[in-house]
Amino acid sequence: MMAVSSGSKEGSGGGGGGSKVMMDNGKYVRYTPEQVEALERLYHECPKPSSLRRQQLIRDCPILSNIEPKQIKVWFQNRRCREKQRKEASRLQAVNRKLTAMNKLLMEENDRLQKQVSHLVYENTFFRQHTQQNQAALATTDTSCESVVTSGQRNLTPQHPPRDASPAGLLSIAEETLAEFLSKATGTAVEWPGPDSIGIVAISHGCPGVAARACGLVGLEPARVAEILKDRLSWNRDCRTVDVLNVMSTGNGGTIELLYMQLYAPTTLAPGRDFWLLRYTSLLEDGSLVVCERSLNNTQNGPAMPAVQHFVRADMLPSGYLIRPCEGGGSIIHIVDHMILEPWSVPEVLRPLYESSMLLAQRTTTAALRHLRQISQEVSQPSVTGWGRRPAALRGLSQRLSKGFNEAVNGFADDGWSLLESDGIDDVTLLVNSSHSKMMGANLGYNGGFPSVTSSVLCAKASMLLQNVPPAILLRFLREHRSEWADSSIDAYSATAIKAGPCNLPAVRAGGFGGQVILPLAHTIEHEEFMEVIKLENMGYYRDDMTIPGDVFLLQLCSGVDENAVGTSAELIFAPIDASFSDDAPILPSGFRIIPLDSTSDAGSPNRTLDLASALEVGTAGSKAGGENSGHSGSTKSVMTIAFQFAFEVHLQENIAAMARQYVRSIIASVQRVSLALSPSRFGSQNAFHLPPGTPEAQTLARWISSSYRFYLGVELLKSEGSEPILKSLWHHTDAVLCCSLKALPVFTFANQAGLDMLETTLVALQDITLEKILDDNGKKTLCSEFPQIMQQGFMCIQGGICLSSMGRPVSYERAVAWKVLNEEETAHCICFMFINWSFV
Repeated sequence: MMAVSSGSKEGSGGGGGGSKVMMDNGKYVRYTPEQVEALERLYHECPKPSSLRRQQLIRDCPILSNIEPKQIKVWFQNRRCREKQRKEASRLQAVNRKLTAMNKLLMEENDRLQKQVSHLVYENTFFRQHTQQNQAALATTDTSCESVVTSGQRNLTPQHPPRDASPAGLLSIAEETLAEFLSKATGTAVEWPGPDSIGIVAISHGCPGVAARACGLVGLEPARVAEILKDRLSWNRDCRTVDVLNVMSTGNGGTIELLYMQLYAPTTLAPGRDFWLLRYTSLLEDGSLVVCERSLNNTQNGPAMPAVQHFVRADMLPSGYLIRPCEGGGSIIHIVDHMILEPWSVPEVLRPLYESSMLLAQRTTTAALRHLRQISQEVSQPSVTGWGRRPAALRGLSQRLSKGFNEAVNGFADDGWSLLESDGIDDVTLLVNSSHSKMMGANLGYNGGFPSVTSSVLCAKASMLLQNVPPAILLRFLREHRSEWADSSIDAYSATAIKAGPCNLPAVRAGGFGGQVILPLAHTIEHEEFMEVIKLENMGYYRDDMTIPGDVFLLQLCSGVDENAVGTSAELIFAPIDASFSDDAPILPSGFRIIPLDSTSDAGSPNRTLDLASALEVGTAGSKAGGENSGHSGSTKSVMTIAFQFAFEVHLQENIAAMARQYVRSIIASVQRVSLALSPSRFGSQNAFHLPPGTPEAQTLARWISSSYRFYLGVELLKSEGSEPILKSLWHHTDAVLCCSLKALPVFTFANQAGLDMLETTLVALQDITLEKILDDNGKKTLCSEFPQIMQQGFMCIQGGICLSSMGRPVSYERAVAWKVLNEEETAHCICFMFINWSFV
């Protein structure tokens, strides 16, 4: 090893086992293995030790006493540098492998498109010739014309050889399914929009039913990928059950399975779907693994499955997974989903749900690929912080929440649900389940010195049609502003009924909401779904015979809040939990599901694709599809499904039913009010702000704010003063600008984007926030003493301090300015505050 001169020893100091140390006599010696071991041990404990820690290391390790502290500092610098280089080299190697796989896949895709072009040219020539022949035939006799047409019709009818349920017959169906699936996955059997590339979900428009196709890279071996995807219950939230009725091996090493599968209905207004399937797993000559499926029905002359009550038999056309090994590890996967969901069986307004390839792509195709990527990251990065320390357990909790909500929405009789009589108004449906405690594996009764009374569960559910409100925006409002629709007494009752037993029933009332604190718990790698714990503070709900804490905890699952995602459904599902929540605790999920209804986003944009996130799996979120306004340019109609569950004692059923009906009806009324306020027409460029009655248009108010600031402080607030840019400039101003009324209890009437971000609210909810609510004690004293100065002098400069957001989070600001906003008659209209350089503490 080359020696290092004394002049450059800091930048080239000792490293690992081959490193050198400079002694007092100016000579260099190598670190001994013991010295390297001691340094490595400290490095793994603390990669960047302080000067005191390095001195402590020398004192604790006599073998390092002959090394200068400065040289140890250099050793750690070099060690960190080598670690960074090693990680970067490993990352680049992984990226290179994936780029190689992508290049191969794209070349194959290019070949496919070239073949498609050739095929279309051939078809065009054929149809031209056929048209000329038909025209010639029309010139002869009518009978010959009829013959030509008849023969053409016969040729268009698919011919299927008769088959039976014997192994030979099933193998014939399986081989045909494999051929058709491969033609869809890599060929031209379905018209996929182009150009199609890796990491993209393509939706079809030119085939029967609904179809979606995806390609992606995952860091799992093909066999493991197939195992995960075949376990549909683990990743498909809409799947209720998959029963394997028969398994047989084929001579070529493949496996044929006969399956019966049920899918939940997404709303209360439609029945569920079921499938009678053949699944064929086989290994291709090039080493690729294929899992393909199709429905068995009279067309194939295969074994029949009788109809099942409360389900509509749907048809799965050849679909499945082509899994190809990737050089250097991992797999390239092609996913095809192709179904006919029988839209005739649902009300006409809901038929777009069953005719939307976009929805199929989101809830099935994308879900499969995202699940694979989630597991791949958990395997490659066990300490990933996104899902915490127990990713599998947290995924299990999210599955339980989704499954419990789907069970409540569907209310199947074989799960123990029975329908209660209506009160004459059919807007809310009530079901009761007396076997729910056994289903959840927990006792829902109570023990207060008396024998435990059998507990039951009541579900109140409803579906409603929404107009002109983006699902993501509505759901985000419901999540962030629970007090707008929830009742604190009902929340407290729901959280304690599991162990409370008989009690005085709460009445639905407004107000009394103690406050909400959102505690993040976990999120998926693409941030499309996240789990959190909601702490509802100071509920103030107590029973006479027991003490219940004032705080209530909810486990909450949220998805679909990205308004830029195309055709995305949104869900907010929550369940009360105990502070000492255990894995086997019962879960009674309630919540909301909002699904876009219009299929115009499918048919209107044939080249629309859904970006599944980077195919290289770099970063935590993919790019958004559809541009900045895609969330608002999609559907104008959506259907919201609401389901709330309550545990109760059997003798309280009548009272609980009345309370549940009233509660869900109050929620429906709140959602309708909020939906009207959140309509996109209120978020346009000029009419972007929904202001209280008597308030001027936003453009006029922005002009008053700017001119008053210039009048009192002698400087310009905004850079632009044009007819339209002034509102835009105020809206995008970096500091928080908020206006409040001149009432005895000032209420906020307007805020720019920074102001809404600071208060963690929306323009609609802003009008329920008082000035006093956001100020701390210091701020309240300052405002009370200086408010007359604002009215008399016209403005006031406020020193930096702390205020609170609507969510209770402290916000620090460097300084603030308050000034009186004058209207055109030069009378005071409101007070405007500007918080400068604010940030969350």
